[in-house]
Amino acid sequence: MFVDKAKIYVKGGKGGNGIVAWRREKYEPSGGPYGGDGGNGGSVILKVDEGIRTLMDFRYKRHYSGENGEDGKTKKQTGRDGQDVIIRVPLGTLVKDAKTGRVIVDLKEKGQEYVIAKGGRGGRGNARFATPTRRAPGFAEAGTKGEEREVILELKLIADVGLVGFPNVGKSTILSMLSDAKPKIGNYHFTTLKPNLGVVRVDEGKSFVLADIPGLIEGASEGVGLGHDFLRHVERTRVLVHVLDASGIEGRDPVEDFYTINKELEEYNPKLKDKPQLIVANKMDLPGAEEGLEKIKTEFEPKGIQVFETSAATSQGMRELKYAIWELLSQYEGEYETFDEEYVEEEDLVEEENIVVKKEDGRYIVEGSFIERLIESTYFDDIDSVRYFQETLRKKGVVEELEKLGIEEGDSVFICGYEFEFFH
Repeated sequence: MFVDKAKIYVKGGKGGNGIVAWRREKYEPSGGPYGGDGGNGGSVILKVDEGIRTLMDFRYKRHYSGENGEDGKTKKQTGRDGQDVIIRVPLGTLVKDAKTGRVIVDLKEKGQEYVIAKGGRGGRGNARFATPTRRAPGFAEAGTKGEEREVILELKLIADVGLVGFPNVGKSTILSMLSDAKPKIGNYHFTTLKPNLGVVRVDEGKSFVLADIPGLIEGASEGVGLGHDFLRHVERTRVLVHVLDASGIEGRDPVEDFYTINKELEEYNPKLKDKPQLIVANKMDLPGAEEGLEKIKTEFEPKGIQVFETSAATSQGMRELKYAIWELLSQYEGEYETFDEEYVEEEDLVEEENIVVKKEDGRYIVEGSFIERLIESTYFDDIDSVRYFQETLRKKGVVEELEKLGIEEGDSVFICGYEFEFFH
């Protein structure tokens, strides 16, 4: 099954906690702090795998989490880092933020990797908090949480050339004759319900990737039929090969067909109209094809668009078509654009450990991810730990902000759900 869109949830592993430990060895009954740091949490990493051609696996598994880091150990030993999780995706996968729809990364290079959810940092053990004036710190630091987010994976095939046209004009047969692809072929509409890729070998060291884009219909740009699903794959191509039924055997006008399809391409994305095209007048072995060919040439050759006569049934014109496509490709650089919305800025992806100080309904409130971690790291039955907690709040400007809000001696402060009494 060909699946080209999926939504997944990714979460980096939590960093391990630092621990409180003391050196207790023979002849040293009152040794100093000996607690080690926690290990870092494992990250979730996207990696391009050329052997994968679809996002089908994500229909069955949608949640991916890095391993949590191990807590620190005694003797100042650092806990083991959590293992990363590698998610393999096809070449040409666009990764978008599920909330905003903005692009995070375009995975369009072989072997490309991207950390989509970074693991949390390991917390520091009590040995790290020893100072000349605080020789026996009875507290350690908790590890931070890993990043988490919901993302949309959207596959846009990376091919040099896209075959476009109405259903049943012979695109799949042309693909099979020019390349080593083996698409399902039949004489009925919508034989192709998924894009097919094939490598066309021109000469030694010369080849290009050809994509058979499923038959487009009028209204495709508005989502009629499977329009948007198919049009997405046209965006990456450098050159379009427009296949027309010169025989008009199904009662359609090939010239009108050309303009109809191009109108759909332009309405889906205006940039598509600028892609170089050449025309294939196919089914030349059928009655009425000569008249159709003359009409096509009269309309498009004066506009500088090359027209090639072919018959997928008899192999007529296939060699000439292959070399003409290569010649056209050689004139254009191989840059695969996304044509999507703006990118998420890298700094937007990093959620800072924020602190919020506010007054609501007469209550003084302090909250935020940094404060949550500080609370989690504080041992309130240890005087050194409490002092460190107070010093940190003062250094971070929390006390100053509370004073600006009008707090007075003895007022209650609610810090991450816990009630404290304010003393300057």
